[in-house]
Amino acid sequence: MHPAARTRTPFRAGPTPVPQPRSRRVRSLIDADALRVLHRAARVLLDDLPDLTDRLLAVLREQEPAYRTALENDHGATWQEVYRSLRHSVTSLLDPRGTREAAHRCTWRIGVTRAEQGLPLDALLHAFRLGGSLVWQRLVEETTRSEPEDIRLLVHVATDVWNFVDEHCTLVADAYRQAERQLAWRRENRVRLLAAALLDGTSRIADLPETAERLCLPEHGRYVVVAVAGGRPQDPSAGGSAYWHTGAEVDHGIVLVGEEGDGEADRDPVAALALSTDGPADRRIGVGSAVAGLAAVGDARRLADLALSICPPEGGTVRLTEHLPEALVVSCPELGATLTERVLGPLLRLEPADRDVLLDTLVTWFACEGSAQRAGERLYCHRNTVLNRLRRCEQLIDRSLARPHDVVEISLALTARRLLRG
Repeated sequence: MHPAARTRTPFRAGPTPVPQPRSRRVRSLIDADALRVLHRAARVLLDDLPDLTDRLLAVLREQEPAYRTALENDHGATWQEVYRSLRHSVTSLLDPRGTREAAHRCTWRIGVTRAEQGLPLDALLHAFRLGGSLVWQRLVEETTRSEPEDIRLLVHVATDVWNFVDEHCTLVADAYRQAERQLAWRRENRVRLLAAALLDGTSRIADLPETAERLCLPEHGRYVVVAVAGGRPQDPSAGGSAYWHTGAEVDHGIVLVGEEGDGEADRDPVAALALSTDGPADRRIGVGSAVAGLAAVGDARRLADLALSICPPEGGTVRLTEHLPEALVVSCPELGATLTERVLGPLLRLEPADRDVLLDTLVTWFACEGSAQRAGERLYCHRNTVLNRLRRCEQLIDRSLARPHDVVEISLALTARRLLRG
């Protein structure tokens, strides 16, 4: 009878057999045997480390252009680095606890060194994974050669080997990124120090080439410094090359306005900046006059600060070249105060109501370019009233608005009073 046609005999019900876990003793024996196989192969690898290093470098030369360049530039240092890393990897298989700290220090140093040298992190991680793969491959090769029947035991330690590789890949990446952050901070700090020295006028001549390189500005160009209080403009370069240095209260922009000898060196790329309405309403901008070369940026900064000091508190833009009389007054406050007292003293000592009317009339007359008619319209009074007030001013201060010299003195005195009053 065909087996399929036979009558099935009912089987007795009974307890379902449950697979029993391998006993701890059996597991321990397997682990011990696996470690014995691993250690035997690892000791052979220790004796063969120079050849293992050469093999890994050959693979890196073929697969990683960055390491190809490193080998061409300094073959000996790269060979020693790979050799030390492999030695720590193999000795960690023999004594994980005793060699852990030394292996970590070696990997950390490699990460820091390669970050400082600019080797790409991807290339570094690839090198570590290739190294782990090569060590595992040699462990398998050696076990196959010496005790083929023990190959199956290596499976029990494979996880430990690859966990070691992953651990050191993470470690070298952390070291690399930390070193990269430190390097970036040092670079930024160096740039800031160079820019600060340039703006302070304390930059050394020997530092100018480095300063030009790090600020990405030509050493021999024409520059304007822009001083901004109350928020940097959205487009501070205004179409030109610029470097911005952030300060506690005032930001300074070093703006390239042309090359030395350039026929267009006097063009003004900060025009859009100065006329910009973006930003806070009370933002104040002082634009200095142009200087030749980075070495003169300290002078340009002082001119920009001078222009900024003339800006009204409510905000605005002052170009120094358009406010030279004010700049002269502000640059020497003591003389400005002396001029104010000498020219306007008698008028200033009047009763406040009387004083303010006469001063307002005088300021308005100057603003209207000497037109009593327009001044009257602004002051809501007849032109004859304006003329009468002006004659009284002349009598008080013993000066004539018909004499050019006296007009200059009065104008400067009014300017000094306005700028120095606060």
